[in-house]
Amino acid sequence: MKRIKKIGLIGLIGLIGLTGEVRGQATLGADTIALGDQTVLSVPLSADSMPGMQLPQQVVVLAQSVDTATRSLQSTITSFEPGEYVLHTSAYDSLLLVVTDVEVDTTTTEIRDIAPIQRVPYTFWELFRWVLLAWAVAAVAIVVWWLLDRRKRHGSIFVHHEPVDTRTPEERALQALEELRNSHMWQSGKVKEYHTELTDIVRRFIEEATGIRATEMTSDETVEEVEGLKLKAESGLLRSIFTVADLVKFAKSEPLPHEHEASLSQSVQFVKDFWQQVKPAEEPAGEEAATK
Repeated sequence: MKRIKKIGLIGLIGLIGLTGEVRGQATLGADTIALGDQTVLSVPLSADSMPGMQLPQQVVVLAQSVDTATRSLQSTITSFEPGEYVLHTSAYDSLLLVVTDVEVDTTTTEIRDIAPIQRVPYTFWELFRWVLLAWAVAAVAIVVWWLLDRRKRHGSIFVHHEPVDTRTPEERALQALEELRNSHMWQSGKVKEYHTELTDIVRRFIEEATGIRATEMTSDETVEEVEGLKLKAESGLLRSIFTVADLVKFAKSEPLPHEHEASLSQSVQFVKDFWQQVKPAEEPAGEEAATK
């Protein structure tokens, strides 16, 4: 580090361009210092040369600067080892620096061994912090266990409960038929889809109202089941609806516009009439109150 500072100062002196011969001799701000104290070494400069300083290794240069007013190199020096050191400021000049040791009065000062490391007792808040951390870890573990168990039992962490449909089979079927009417499906050329959806609504209604597996039966089988319930008029409406639908689905028939509307109207009529015949009997209000 001392060498780097000296190289930097050589360039600085060259830029300043000092002229003239060496004036005066090197001086020390204090030729006797205590261990670790500092003093300033002032060395005159010339235009054609740097001062040929040679300092002992025990002497440390802390900072250097050029004083242009006195044309001298100012060096702040110190030493951390006691002794007498010769400072060669040039080939023809040298100074003596005396570094004195710090005296310890052993008569008044008791020298002791280094004290061992002492353990500081824990405070309440330090212990409470660890308790809170343990609670937090336990809470996270419980939540993770609960989520994994829920996923194992339900197949998913979040179980979506569908709202309970309290409508009767008749109400659901009539609403589905009304939605089919408003969809204008056959008007847009989807004739087969229209009659397929129409018969599916009727089949689901029969299955929900009576338990007959109409969605898994053919048209003839479904009509026969309805006839078995002694519902002649209703079975006739059902046969008419299925006949038109089967012609469209299997024979690629093209019904007239009024036939599309007739099939839907017959389906509405069938649902209403059939439900009146098979719906559960309502319990009288008096008997219900007595039961409660």
